[in-house]
Amino acid sequence: MSIIADPAAGASPASPAAREPAARPRRRLSIGWGLGFALPFAIAVAWEIAVRSGWANGRLLPPPSRIGGTLWELAESGELAMHAWATLWRVAAGFGLGAAVGTILGAASGANRTVRQLLDPTLQALRAIPSIAWVPLFILWLGIFEASKVALIAVGVFFPVYLGVAAALASVDRKIIEVGRVFRLSRLAMIRRVTLPAILPAWITALRTGLGLGFMFVVAAEFMGASEGLGYLLVDGQQLGRPDRILAAIIAFAVLGKLADGLLVLVTRPLLAWQDLGRDKL
Repeated sequence: MSIIADPAAGASPASPAAREPAARPRRRLSIGWGLGFALPFAIAVAWEIAVRSGWANGRLLPPPSRIGGTLWELAESGELAMHAWATLWRVAAGFGLGAAVGTILGAASGANRTVRQLLDPTLQALRAIPSIAWVPLFILWLGIFEASKVALIAVGVFFPVYLGVAAALASVDRKIIEVGRVFRLSRLAMIRRVTLPAILPAWITALRTGLGLGFMFVVAAEFMGASEGLGYLLVDGQQLGRPDRILAAIIAFAVLGKLADGLLVLVTRPLLAWQDLGRDKL
């Protein structure tokens, strides 16, 4: 039976109707970006109106216009760029170290039962320790300079990456591995063609989670005697009694975190190009 489509049954592949499904995800992406900005914009406008009309006191929670003015002053003086670059450098260094060690130990723990029984109980116990508890120990070991800050951020990044890789390897479907053995793949080919594609989505999700925790841990890290960084800007705003500087630093954290996450997604997207997700067809 012929599988050639009847032209009368529908539009040809070159027709606009046939091209419409391919263009639809692009339109939905632009609409999604607009919806993503709609909620914070609406909240900002509502609070500005509430403060200007006298319904709310803007002393402890300044209106967006005042926060924007503070951000502009910090950007114009060069303080914002200096603090942002210091924070970004610390997060990048801590993220690289924590992600590398977490990936290696997670792969070893997920692939080998003996290694998992040896490492996992200790690491799970260490994961329960609050981040702030590491601060005095790292100061004692590494001093108050950059090494202690990077180490604290690396600790925050390590655990989600370790857990994500270990859990992904432990949950690889045994049937997929059996198919690889039926085709007599070598160990290297099994890792490259079966195991690695199976764990890549979970690994990238773990990296994104670790990056988010890296931005959370950098605040605690910059409380350790830092003279620059967005965490230092937070403390400075608290000591000066200026909530506008505190909120400006928080907004800068949010923007930097979102940009870093978007960059990570963009860099890792080619690794997942083989996926055929139903989400993109909804």
